[in-house]
Amino acid sequence: MPRTHRALRVVAALAATSALLTSLVACGSGSSGDSDGSATVTLILKDLQNPFFTALADGAKAEAAKHGVDLTVVAAKKDGDEQGQIDEIENAVLKGQDGILILPSGPAVNNAMNDARAKGVTVIALDTPPDPIDTADLTFATDNFQAGQLIGEWSKTFMAGKPAVIAMLDQFSDRTIQTDLNRDQGFLQGMGIDLADRTKKGDEAQSGTYGGGGTYTIACQEPTTGAEDGGRTAMENCLTKNKDINLVYTINEPSAAGAYKALQAAGLQDKVTIVSIDGSCDGVENVSKNVIAATSQQYPVKMAELGVKAIADKVAGNALPSPSDGLDFFNTGTALITDKAQAGVTSVSTADGAKICW
Repeated sequence: MPRTHRALRVVAALAATSALLTSLVACGSGSSGDSDGSATVTLILKDLQNPFFTALADGAKAEAAKHGVDLTVVAAKKDGDEQGQIDEIENAVLKGQDGILILPSGPAVNNAMNDARAKGVTVIALDTPPDPIDTADLTFATDNFQAGQLIGEWSKTFMAGKPAVIAMLDQFSDRTIQTDLNRDQGFLQGMGIDLADRTKKGDEAQSGTYGGGGTYTIACQEPTTGAEDGGRTAMENCLTKNKDINLVYTINEPSAAGAYKALQAAGLQDKVTIVSIDGSCDGVENVSKNVIAATSQQYPVKMAELGVKAIADKVAGNALPSPSDGLDFFNTGTALITDKAQAGVTSVSTADGAKICW
């Protein structure tokens, strides 16, 4: 099915940044060695294993070298390790850093972020907006609700009124972070399922009618911590509850890969459609192989470069950028990647998505 003119405009806009994003992601590891000491920044990741976080770190290092920023990259032990991030924030304050870039792992990190700001440190969130949003001076992130909505709209159209038995593979079950909440709720909104309370996961009706006119059942809602092994375990748990699952929402592509392995082991991989969010090069390849049917691509390198530059500019006496129009954060963009285009849903092919993946 040919893409709409709007889709072609999306491809053109994304392709314009392809060379920059690719070169940033390819940069090596380690802190910048070319700093002139004009600004000192600590980047605090959730872990050092997730490809999204490593791509973001590489982008930050490249941007730091451009602006003479002395960048230190650290991480908690694993995604969800709030105390590990708190320790790193306190270390950055003790070192006298000008700024902190952080992907907060949960609400327990908020007090440390507020304390750092009270001591004159500029704190910018990347990827994961804190709650409340003004815990950070500014956030650069994907519009995660929109990213979820895109794969939900695609799923609604793809299911075409057939009964949908849905597995929801979220990030956490023991805390609320905005990335997890917004992707989950965006997917359901895109499917045309009433959200009940937009600020809560799991309070929607567990069965009913979705926007395409068919019936739906939410068979399970399991945490994955955003990891492949977590995705596999979550999918296994879901299959013990309902073997008729035919649509799987996943918080990210590592968890999608794990879910697919569980479906393979059960001999169900050809009967179940997986949708996800990330847009990594591995993820785009998995879309081309039909491991994932559709994914919403986000741009961690752009988040990193904007964050580093914002702190460098702030140290130089300039104001931070303003949030995007109508939002309380700076939106770094998203695009739906699929080779199964659906009428009325703007998408980009895997061939084009591969040009700007990370």
